[in-house]
Parts: sequence; structure tokens; C-alpha cells
Amino acid sequence: MTAEKTFQSDILIEDEKISRLAPDLETDSDHQIDASGKLILPGGVDPHVHLDLPMFNTVSSDDHYTGHKAAAFGGTTTCMDFVVLESPSPDSGRGDRGQGNFQYSVDVWMKKAEKAAIDYSFHMNLTRFNEKIAKEIPSLMKMGIQTLKVFTAYNGRLRLDDGSIFKALRIARDNGMLVMAHCENGDVIETLVNEALVAGHKSSEYHALTRPGWGAVESTLRVASMAAETEASVYIVHMNMGSEVDMLNYMRERGVKVMGETCPQYLFFTIDNLRQADGAKWICSPPMRSKADNERLWEGLSENILQTVGTDHCPFYFDGTKPIMYEGEAIAIAGKELGKDDFTKIPNGLPGIQDRMPILWSTGVNTGKITKNQFVALTSTNPAKIFGLYPQKGALMEGSDADIVIWDENKKVKYGLAMSYQRTDYNLYEGWELTGYPEKVFLRGKLIVDGNEWKGKRGDGKFLKRNVGAVL
Repeated sequence: MTAEKTFQSDILIEDEKISRLAPDLETDSDHQIDASGKLILPGGVDPHVHLDLPMFNTVSSDDHYTGHKAAAFGGTTTCMDFVVLESPSPDSGRGDRGQGNFQYSVDVWMKKAEKAAIDYSFHMNLTRFNEKIAKEIPSLMKMGIQTLKVFTAYNGRLRLDDGSIFKALRIARDNGMLVMAHCENGDVIETLVNEALVAGHKSSEYHALTRPGWGAVESTLRVASMAAETEASVYIVHMNMGSEVDMLNYMRERGVKVMGETCPQYLFFTIDNLRQADGAKWICSPPMRSKADNERLWEGLSENILQTVGTDHCPFYFDGTKPIMYEGEAIAIAGKELGKDDFTKIPNGLPGIQDRMPILWSTGVNTGKITKNQFVALTSTNPAKIFGLYPQKGALMEGSDADIVIWDENKKVKYGLAMSYQRTDYNLYEGWELTGYPEKVFLRGKLIVDGNEWKGKRGDGKFLKRNVGAVL
């Protein structure tokens, strides 16, 4: 089952690749797997994860082993993380301190990823901009990184001014690169957060109330407008407002090279979840919106206005004072309890890297909101094409990596923490009844998930140097 069609075939795997694809293959192989009655999909490609990410005096609780292991159990065999632009320490002898150094920052993330369990790549967070950085941006292409991420929020930390974003777009255009954009209105957020704190409003719901949705809509249109002016390519991450879908459609109809991603959490949950006693579990940025937004985002998927479903996987414990058992070891990592008395101190992020494909299948394919082929496109093929990995990834083709998922569309599971390999103490989809789940998962021809058994290991994953991607 591919993004384009569903067909009957055997697959021959040799040297980590799909070497032949045809019905009734005859080989002398003594290792055969019978997938009769099942579906065979290309491994999932998650374009948006945050592993081992420092935030608010703690760190996201999945690293490049635990997060990758969880991804594999959900059918994902490739994921893309974000490099934080850092400066070398004073005694390192590397680069200009305080300016940001691309090679140094990538080296830091490569070290973190030595334990990778599936294949991976990186995007570069562009959170500073000056003449020196501008000249160095093209060097990322030689490192196999063809994407920059910019922010219109997080004033004083991550945000670039519009002029710098505009300049970055022109550099990206000239070098075949893609700019990803986190779109919210940072000035409005800063004003509302300060007012909320002065008024004593510190509960979880104020995380959403101080990040208004129209700021996301306005910022999406603003970044897309700059893309139109520069003729650059832009990818809007984690779209959460129904009106963002409208803005995306408006710009695409006018030939602007803009693409959009949403995440599973924005298809189901709302600000009401933040109003619960455990509302901190649902805190991420941008926040949950309304039922109407959920519905419009689903329409964006079914009508092919949106191009991908990523996860923005960035998990934290709900209560990091209590250890959980992971692979026989008790592990506690400070989490959302850090902000129990102040929403501005709650680490922003959710688990989702394992949940994405099973949840989208049951709620999207099984309900008729998206077709099986759209499912493959949204979770695998489109991100592979957009980010310069196709047809090595996201495809069932001769010559493609043998990243293969045997999917049992009739398997029923009661989902939740007991089935999750995400290293955190809760699951957003606790108790959901799902139909359709991965049975076996192969990474470059190696069986790494066999039912409930983990056969992968630290270091199995390879770094993927990416080429210029496609605009879909």
C-alpha cells in the first residue's frame, strides 16, 4: 500500500534495500515472511520531533534511543529532530562565542544521536541572525541539512524579527533550502502573559488563553506572504487553527510555495482538556483550540490542503518526582510538576511519536475521513518528498530502503500507557479502543519490532543526509 495505489506483490530484500517487487516471486531465500491478509506499508516518516531537548531546567524525557524505540512500535522508521543553535564554550577554541555556530551545534546533536535506534535527520533552528550567520547558512547543505526553522514567537529567546526572516527566506531560496515556521504572534503573547500573571491567573488554561489562535492565523499569513514576495518555499509546522487551513488554501491557490503540517493532538483535544485537574498534560505550544478547529483540520487532511501529520513529540513526565520503570531501570526526570503553581513554568510538550500512526488509522481511515493511500502519504511519503529523502524513504520501490511495516488492519487494542514505549508517565489516548496496528516493523530489512518484542538496539539508526526536497 503506497500513497498512490494498493496492489498485490511480493517483496525481495537484499543488502538493506528492496531489490525486487513483483507478484509470485521465486527465490532461493530460506528466510521468508508470510504477510498474507495483512497490509504492507513503507515505514513512517515523522518530520517533527524534539528528543533530549533542554527546557525549563529539565529535558524532554525521551532521548534518541527511547524515542526511536517508541516510534518503531508505532510504525515509524525515520524521524527528524531539531538542532538548537548553540555557541561553543570559552575554552573550546571553536567559533565565535555568542554568535552561534552551525557545525558545533550539529556536532552536539550528532553526539546525542549516537544511540539512535531508527534512521534520523536534523533541521536547524535559526534563532539568531546576523551577517556572519547569514553567510554560513549554505554550509548546512554540505552537512546534509536543507531546512531552517524560524519562530515568530518566544520573544527574546527564539524569535527572529520579520526582516531577518525575510532575509533567511531569500538565502534559502537561493540554496534550494526549505524554511519551516512556528507561527504565533510573540508580541501579543508577551502582553497577555504579563497581564495574566499580574491578575493572578496561573492555572493551565491560561497557557491557551494567553496564546490566542488569531495570532497564529495572522502569523501564518504573514510568513506565507513573505514566501510569496521572496519566491521561497515555506512549511508551516503544527497548524492548530481551522483558519490556518483557510490561509494555507488561500495562498496555495495563488501559487505560493507554502505547505502545512498538523499533529494528532490538534485533531481531538481542546482548551477544555487544559481545564481538567490534570490539564498540564495537554500543555504544548501552540495550544489546543476548539471542536470547530478540530473539524476544520480534519477537512484540511481529507481535502489534501495539509501535506503532513507530524507529532511535535516533546514529552515530559506529568509528575517527575516519581520514577517510572524503563527497560528495568527506575528513571525520574523533572517534568510538568515544575509549573504546578504557574502555567508559565510548565514544560511545553507532549508525547506522541508512537501514537501517531495507530491513532490516525483508527480515527481517520476507519471512519472514512481519509483513505488508506492518504494515510501513507500524510505519515510517510509526503514528508519524505518534502524533506529530500524520497524515494530512499517513504516508498515501496525497487532501490528504496527496506523500511517496511506489516500492518494488521483488523487488530484491536486498548491503547494507553501500558502499550506505550514513550518514556513518560502518561498517554493522551488512555483507554482508546483502536482497530489497526503494526505487527512487524523492519528498518532497512532488519526486523526491529515483532509484535510486542523489541529486536532493535542502540546505534541501529543512521544519519540521513538530505537533498533538495519537493514542494507539494
